[in-house]
Amino acid sequence: MVKLTKIYTRTGDKGETGLGDGSRVPKYDVRVAAYGSVDETNAVLGVARLHADRELDEALARIQNDLFDLGADLCTPEVDNPEYPPLRVTDAQVEYLEREIDRINADLPTLRSFVLPGGAPAATHLHVARTVARRAERDMALLAEREAVNPAALKYINRLSDYLFVAARAVNARAGGDVLWQPGRHR
Repeated sequence: MVKLTKIYTRTGDKGETGLGDGSRVPKYDVRVAAYGSVDETNAVLGVARLHADRELDEALARIQNDLFDLGADLCTPEVDNPEYPPLRVTDAQVEYLEREIDRINADLPTLRSFVLPGGAPAATHLHVARTVARRAERDMALLAEREAVNPAALKYINRLSDYLFVAARAVNARAGGDVLWQPGRHR
């Protein structure tokens, strides 16, 4: 278990940070960018929770915890036969998101246009979280191009943005409907 007694350590004062395996890398390293974007996604979900009903809040709380698992996964490079098995995202966590996407999407009307980010406050924050999750996915894909990344972690972040999209649509459905793109409307 994590035990934090001192918040500042001064070990990053020269532009480096420690990874989960104890190695040091520059703070601009692609791995640090990947788990930083995941952390940012988590923070935006915290704001969305301020506007969520009980059911959505519970789902987002679970997802926030899973995002910490994802960050722990990403901050620990993949190696053969590690001394201590690192925390890794699992397919079960991906499957949870898939079940939730299917459950929520079953009650939504078919889309006939692209959705603009907006609508109810919770939906708007979920759309922001979705775009940050997509950035995290791009950062993770870049990392995976250079180093080994847990395949379940890549699946998880991809499903998360899909989940956030349908969750935003569900919130807006209860608040009067999606804000739809009208191509060329202001020409």
